[in-house]
Amino acid sequence: MSTLKIGLVQQSCSEDKKSNIEKSVRGIADCAAKGAQLVVLQELHCGIYFCQAEDTRMFDLAEPIPGADTEIFSAAAKKHGVVLVTSLFEKRAPGIYHNTAVVFEKDGYVAGKYRKMHIPDDPAYYEKFYFTPGDLGFEPIQTSVGKLGLLVCWDQWYPEAARLMALAGAEMLIYPTAIGWESSDPQAEKERQHGAWFTIQRGHAVANGLPVITVNRVGHEPDWSGVTGGIQFWGQSFVAGPQGEILHLSSTDQEENVVVEID
Repeated sequence: MSTLKIGLVQQSCSEDKKSNIEKSVRGIADCAAKGAQLVVLQELHCGIYFCQAEDTRMFDLAEPIPGADTEIFSAAAKKHGVVLVTSLFEKRAPGIYHNTAVVFEKDGYVAGKYRKMHIPDDPAYYEKFYFTPGDLGFEPIQTSVGKLGLLVCWDQWYPEAARLMALAGAEMLIYPTAIGWESSDPQAEKERQHGAWFTIQRGHAVANGLPVITVNRVGHEPDWSGVTGGIQFWGQSFVAGPQGEILHLSSTDQEENVVVEID
């Protein structure tokens, strides 16, 4: 891999799916205009982080792959000539749903996908209610910009996942993410959580000698069940070099479309 320009689209999301998708597509276009060859979106960028509570109605948000959402992002990748990493709520079969990252080549074709393996079940992160653990293993996805070691959010807490991707030939590690502070967390706990999140991913870079690209959502999302005060997503999308050096760090509270060059 020679030098590579990577676009990071950090955005807030609402219950208006159409608006969220349009915002993502604008972010892709903006990054491409700035020279990005690879664009990465955050986890579940088409909607709110619905896993704050358990409700069977949320399964109506899922779509098959391929489906309407993949058609939109395929077209965006092709229009702007970029390799694109997306994150979708996949309906694989009746009763089987996944948290799935899909990679599109710059010609719009699907280069591959990864189904999230490690599924949390914590307060405000009730993902086990919605997602079946992935069945595709830890296989890098070959693209025109390199072999992408694609993982999703909670996978970042497990060094084994990063290591398996590296051993399989990944040239970079990519984590679409949705993480923040639950409203009842005390300040000391918030600081511990954030510090651990940042440290472990930099550790993956150092341990494997690979760049790490993490794109997180930003903004406050209410708990639609009313049980808690919601989640404040802390943003801070970042790129770390292979020695853990920070090449870019986004803000905690702003939407951003940035392009970062790595080599």
